[in-house]
Amino acid sequence: VQLQASGGGLVQAGGSLRLSCAGSGRTLSSYAVGWFRQAPGKERKFVAAINRSGDSTIYADSVKGRFTISRDNAKNTVSLQMDSLKPGDTAVYYCAAIKVNSDNYYYRDRTYDSWGQGTLVTVSS
Repeated sequence: VQLQASGGGLVQAGGSLRLSCAGSGRTLSSYAVGWFRQAPGKERKFVAAINRSGDSTIYADSVKGRFTISRDNAKNTVSLQMDSLKPGDTAVYYCAAIKVNSDNYYYRDRTYDSWGQGTLVTVSS
């Protein structure tokens, strides 16, 4: 599956953004999906993940309670709603997918084999 991440931009601290990950070529309903981010000069880190059916999610502690991952399998998209943004959330955000038979979520980046190109989120103080 090919993934296209979008929705990044510049926002003030305390603001919100909604990222979208669109799948093409194959239906995303067969894939578990995750969001990761990479700040300048730092390693890529897990943000959130969702299972195939969309009824189970997991978040990094740093975003828990502020970010919400969801999916619309009919539209072949996975979204990341980001609220109460902080300057520390500044990073390039990537969506990733792995085709699975199970209905689990996955938080290790090495599990995923399809990656989008990334979208830049900049949070100003």
